[in-house]
Amino acid sequence: MCTSAEPVAAPGRRLPGDLAMWLFILAELSVFALLILAFAVTQQLKPQLFAASRQWLDTSTGLAMTLSLLGTGLLAALALERVRRARPRSAATLLLAALLVAGVYLRLKLGEYRHLLELGLDLAHDTFFTLYWVLTGFHFLHVLLGLLMLGWLAHGCLRGRYGAGRQAGFESAVLYWHMVDLVWVLLFPLVYVLD
Repeated sequence: MCTSAEPVAAPGRRLPGDLAMWLFILAELSVFALLILAFAVTQQLKPQLFAASRQWLDTSTGLAMTLSLLGTGLLAALALERVRRARPRSAATLLLAALLVAGVYLRLKLGEYRHLLELGLDLAHDTFFTLYWVLTGFHFLHVLLGLLMLGWLAHGCLRGRYGAGRQAGFESAVLYWHMVDLVWVLLFPLVYVLD
C-alpha cells in the first residue's frame, strides 16, 4: 500500500513538442516579461499620463481580439487532438477555421493601429504609446509567425505529414500559439484596462 502523496508518473509520458521550441518559448517569454515589467513600472511612475492615454484605446476591441486569439488556440488544440487520433484531414479543417478566427484579430489590430496613427498617436507621441507600440507590435509579429505555423500545419495535414506518433512538430507549433495567447492575456488587462 502506497501512502505517499507524490503523484506517480504514467509510463511513456513525455513533454509535448520539441525541446528547441520550449527553449525558444522560454526566451521569448523572458523578453515579453521585461517589456511588461517596463510598462508596469512606468505606469506606476506616470499614472496620470497612462490613464489619459489609455482613454484612446477601445476596451471592447481589445476584448474581441482576446476572444479571437483564444478561439484560435482552442481550434489549434482540437486539431492537435485530431492528429493524435490519426485524423489529419479533420485537423486541417480545424486549422483553416483557426486561421479565419485569427483573421478577426488581424483585422481589428490593424484597424486599431490605423486609427491611432490617424490621430497622431504614434511611437513618439508619449511614453504610454511608445510602450504600447513596442509591446503590441512585438506581439503582433509573434501572431504573424504563429499564423504561418498554423498554415504550414494545415498544409502538412493535407499532405499526410502528421498523424498518431508523428506529431512532435505539430505540438511545437501549437505550444507556440499558446505562448502567443498567454502573452496577450497578460497584455490586454495591462494595456487596455488596469489603471
